[in-house]
Amino acid sequence: MLSPVFKKNDKVARMLIVLVSILVFGAIAMLSRFKVSVNLGFDVHVFATVNAIINSCVSVLLILAFIAIKKRNFKLHRSLMLSAILLSVLFLISYIAHHLFAGDTKFGGEGGIRYFYFFILITHILLASIILPFILFTAYRALSGDYVKHKKLARYTFPLWLYVSITGVLVYLLISPYYS
Repeated sequence: MLSPVFKKNDKVARMLIVLVSILVFGAIAMLSRFKVSVNLGFDVHVFATVNAIINSCVSVLLILAFIAIKKRNFKLHRSLMLSAILLSVLFLISYIAHHLFAGDTKFGGEGGIRYFYFFILITHILLASIILPFILFTAYRALSGDYVKHKKLARYTFPLWLYVSITGVLVYLLISPYYS
């Protein structure tokens, strides 16, 4: 096992994790109310492409981290997971930028693909809205050396986070033909 990165303080950690989670959720929830109309000199949907690339990378990192932990390579696992978290922060910045500058896009598909798209979109949104505190608590448990609680949380966090990152790419692939 690795040495803790910082001293365990559940009360402060809980407060910070809840605060960050509420702020991020609130910021994303407010995105539909704002659109910044400015010419950036490039197609603003490039942010959506960047988001899909980042989500793809996060998915790969999560799978590699899972393999690393199964092989008991704790150092590699930690590095991969911290990289996934860092990329997710970059994703969040790009996601906010895309929605601020591009606004909403309506899905134009019909028939079965429409039902598939909305199923993926709805499950993606619901799980994306709850995953952040799980990710932060799971990381906190590991970085503070509480590996028993980390492992218990990671059993739920890993598949949910992986689903959110994969379905984020699927949503992009399905909606991108309708960007204008």
